[in-house]
Amino acid sequence: ALARGDITHRYRGSVLGPFWLTISTGVMLTALGILYAKLFKMDVASYLPWLSVSLIVWAVISQVVTDATTSLTGAEGVIRQMPLPYTVHALRVVFRNAVVAAHNLPLIFVVFAVFGVMPSWTVVLAIPGLLLLGVAGFAASIFLGMICARFRDIPPIVGSVMQIAFFVSPVIWKPEMVGHWEPFLPINPFFALMETIRAPLMGTTGGIVVWLTAVFWTGVLAALAWTFFARFRGRIA
Repeated sequence: ALARGDITHRYRGSVLGPFWLTISTGVMLTALGILYAKLFKMDVASYLPWLSVSLIVWAVISQVVTDATTSLTGAEGVIRQMPLPYTVHALRVVFRNAVVAAHNLPLIFVVFAVFGVMPSWTVVLAIPGLLLLGVAGFAASIFLGMICARFRDIPPIVGSVMQIAFFVSPVIWKPEMVGHWEPFLPINPFFALMETIRAPLMGTTGGIVVWLTAVFWTGVLAALAWTFFARFRGRIA
């Protein structure tokens, strides 16, 4: 209910509401797809479907991380006045971004239909990938929410890190472009999480290494969140 209220408040007075995100994403995909297909000397029909999955999934990851930094400070008034569980505010971030993602993810299948790409059975593996992303987003909302409540300089630092991560992660460029460095890409936690969703949508499983690495990074994040929450829970308010 809180997440739905956030979306309603954000687009109050708008005719299309959250669908403005879908339209802007579609325009960006078209422009970047044609441009980078030309720069990378790739066929638009093969590159644009891949780019659509990459950008939309990355947008979800980036927005979850950004919102996680304000998961507690954004609910300061509620925290100081009502004895709600702190996990409610972390879940609020996850569900709010899930609603936004629900408006953009169907755009992937529109692009697939335009270019005649038929999803294979592996598309069902995107579901555990999305659940894994949800768990990571929940842990990040608790961990970063607490850190940023104490150190107010952290949110802009996180924003800068996400900008760098966008360029060093295979979002616009394909993993095979780095040659013999490709096996080391799962070291990047953003790539591992993104690939658990992108690979199934593109017709592959992603590989056991990617899935194990994604589970590992999510576990590390969850462990950090639990440790900080257990230690400093009483000091949040």
